[in-house]
Amino acid sequence: MEISVTDGKAYYSLFYQKDEFLGKSPIGLLSSAGDFTKGLKLAGHTSVKIQESYQLSRSKVSQINYKANELKCIFTNASNDTIHIIFRITNTDVAFSYLIPKSKKNTTNCTVEKEITGFKLPAGTTTFITPQAPPSSGWQKTKPSYEEEYTREEPVGTKSQYGLGYTFPALFHLGNKGWVLLSETGVSDTYVGTRLSDAGSDGIYTVTFPQDGENNNQGPVTASAILPMQTSWKTITLGRTLKPIVESTASTDVVKPLVKTSKIFDAGRASWSWIVWQDESCNYNDQKTFIDLAADMKCEFILIDALWDTTIGKEKMAELVNYAKSKNVGVLLWYNSNGNWNTAPQTPKDRMNTAEARREEMQWLQQIGVKGLKIDFFGGDKQATMKLYHDILTDAAEFGLNINFHGTTLPRGWERMYPNFMTSEAVLASENLVFQQSFSDRYPSTATIYPFTRNAVSSMDFGPVFLNKRLNRNPDKGTIRKTTDAFEMATAVVFFSAVQHWGLTPENLKEKPAYLFDYLKNVPTVWDETRFIDGYPGKYCVIARRKNTKWYIAAINGENSTKKITVDLSMLKGKNVSIISDGDGQESKFSTQKFGNETKFNLVLSANGGTVLFIP
Repeated sequence: MEISVTDGKAYYSLFYQKDEFLGKSPIGLLSSAGDFTKGLKLAGHTSVKIQESYQLSRSKVSQINYKANELKCIFTNASNDTIHIIFRITNTDVAFSYLIPKSKKNTTNCTVEKEITGFKLPAGTTTFITPQAPPSSGWQKTKPSYEEEYTREEPVGTKSQYGLGYTFPALFHLGNKGWVLLSETGVSDTYVGTRLSDAGSDGIYTVTFPQDGENNNQGPVTASAILPMQTSWKTITLGRTLKPIVESTASTDVVKPLVKTSKIFDAGRASWSWIVWQDESCNYNDQKTFIDLAADMKCEFILIDALWDTTIGKEKMAELVNYAKSKNVGVLLWYNSNGNWNTAPQTPKDRMNTAEARREEMQWLQQIGVKGLKIDFFGGDKQATMKLYHDILTDAAEFGLNINFHGTTLPRGWERMYPNFMTSEAVLASENLVFQQSFSDRYPSTATIYPFTRNAVSSMDFGPVFLNKRLNRNPDKGTIRKTTDAFEMATAVVFFSAVQHWGLTPENLKEKPAYLFDYLKNVPTVWDETRFIDGYPGKYCVIARRKNTKWYIAAINGENSTKKITVDLSMLKGKNVSIISDGDGQESKFSTQKFGNETKFNLVLSANGGTVLFIP
């Protein structure tokens, strides 16, 4: 990395093996403690080596040995105000953050008005990024909610769909040079969630703050905190291949746990009636059926979705929780986050948006034995909304509740910062398979983008694994599934989420072969190790994940023609391996193979198909 000051403005450039990956890119911010966008001088710098080991219990990897070089640059402006810019560099990642210290002039609060942080991509770069949606747009004014389509190799500088820039994470293909993933981490209640502007003709994307209309116009678009004030970290992962991007731990490396607790929060799999059977299934009897399904599938949880407060009620819910407990199944309950930042009518609402109501509700939830919450329909990326996430997570940790956010922002380092954060949607997820045939048609290809973008930086609640031919309770209605059964099995591994909500329905167990369910009964949701094997966003993806000594290797084909790939699976050397692969049509087939010293394996993936290899 090179740091430079030209005409009073600060810049950084990034090189990988002597190739320029990011050109001269601006750094700086405007704040009440000083204008650090111009008139800057480099007053000094220090550097140290960082070496830290830490564990994660709800992630794609469990043991991290973090080694980085840290460079702290001290800049002063024309008024002699001071800012520190902290850079951390590893072999594959760069992270940087601004620190505004206390000074004689400023001893209390600071407000950051904007950042001018930029990323200058080389000419010829193409993008896989999602546009920012306008505030209060979409269904019941629930956007922005990080649920837009990804661009597919659009040239840098292409105007975003709504002219509002793009959300993190953002993947860039630098042609023959390699790949860059930009993201953000370390946001709690002291900063805003930021995004990228549209790029100018110079190829520079700049960091942009939330819009006025977010959170229904409540709260400022600026960020305020007590001095010393540290901003979020912007992260840059780069490499010749996609391997560093899939395997990166940049989002957790630079953050610290915020909440101490002796409570243990379990990850796991969940049955979920709503995704295929929809609102009508949120009644006592159907939920009992899905508790039985969870027990049959050895799922840790059932997710009971919206409207349960009126269709089941609190008294009967306590009964359901007891019934689930008798089957060794934990209950997760849905809540609306509101407030009044959108008009989504689903209940229960007005229970999570204020401390008094939230803590009263959580006390009742703890009392009846509920294990966790899915909280939906948030209002954007203002500091007020980020504080709500932080407050919910903090209170829920006290009451022993795990948390899944929906209709939500990107989680920024939360699986290390909060002991009870499990997963977030923040992606165009599986409900759209039910709502739109067009999304179902594109899904095989879209699924191969997510592991290199959204899911590379955090747990992603997509809600995978469907076996119904049509996604409706009535087998003659609903959208038509385009993927093979083996593809669906593979998504249980390709998609990482600490809690996985399956799209299974009770009739699947009678219609499909038992080996599919034997596999799903045992597939983990959190991992000790993750390895990129092969892939290209929009085309195909092969990922290996390990839990204890058992490896799972999953491949999905995003294209509408048969694909043959040879992969080296050295981790299977000398092992007996079970294989679920594509059979006739959508059906799958099962086989076993003993791997010897030859660990090359020929994957044959049907159109929109997949394969899973695993050590039983």
